[in-house]
Amino acid sequence: MEPHLAAGQFQLFPDQASTFAAHVDALFFFLLAITAFFSILIAGLIIYFSIRYRRSASSVPHTHGEPAWLELTWTIIPFCITMVIFVWGARLFALAFHPPADAMNIYVVGKQWMWKVQHPQGRREINDLHVPSGRAVRLIMTSQDVIHDFYIPAFRVKQDVLPGRYTSEWFEPTQPGEYHLFCAQYCGTSHADMIGTVFVLEPSKYAAWLAESSTGKSMGDTGETLYRQFGCNACHGTRAPTLAGLFRSTVKLENGQTVLADESYLRESILAPRAKIVSGYSTIMPTYKGQINEEQLSQIIEYIKSLRDFRAPEPENKP
Repeated sequence: MEPHLAAGQFQLFPDQASTFAAHVDALFFFLLAITAFFSILIAGLIIYFSIRYRRSASSVPHTHGEPAWLELTWTIIPFCITMVIFVWGARLFALAFHPPADAMNIYVVGKQWMWKVQHPQGRREINDLHVPSGRAVRLIMTSQDVIHDFYIPAFRVKQDVLPGRYTSEWFEPTQPGEYHLFCAQYCGTSHADMIGTVFVLEPSKYAAWLAESSTGKSMGDTGETLYRQFGCNACHGTRAPTLAGLFRSTVKLENGQTVLADESYLRESILAPRAKIVSGYSTIMPTYKGQINEEQLSQIIEYIKSLRDFRAPEPENKP
């Protein structure tokens, strides 16, 4: 399957190449059918009544009350249709924003005007995205400059990519092949050039593709080097909270609230450590904003996530 149509070919709808695509299309065609039905019905009735009840200037219209059953009919039927659309759409929305627990994470950084992709195993890409078929994939995305939008029509997924925070989207490809990738948010003069290709490979071919990485270092390995380079190991586990076992745990804050330690929390804690202070610890950590770029940030986060299999003992005397 080619990502670009040959000359003279026309495709009304993109391929359905993910588990989510058929669900989105079903709702779309339902809305299209409802719209077409009522548009034709209303237009037909307008034409019919215009002809059937045309009158001369001297005629006087008759007034009479509407029967209760008619009032109820045109109230209840639209209400039921609206509720079907709402419930159906809400279920799809919930599905789109709740990836499976075993989804594979891939980091994406948008910048004017390219997509920079890094896999946890260390392999990097620009304006391309290689993924295995039959496996849920979660993209952890941020922007280096302005708002972008990561859009894969064949997967029916689309999500804004924002500067200063993480957003995510997930999909499970079903058909090996090549598919279009677009930025769907105007982001500057070369916005139209911010395109790419998604390559869906058989799992064995994807594993072979990952193994072609020339560095041999995973994101976690690189993140560990940066972790020590910035001196994080000098405090964490003694004067600062231990990071072992932190990811996906519940953190109690100084103000009594609790938060989930996900990627967004880790990112904020590195760049704005005073925003959410952990209960029992003082605010001794400096901000690394301006000292670390988005790619390095994701590598350090991957390293912290790799520490989830054990938890070091907490310090006895916390400052």
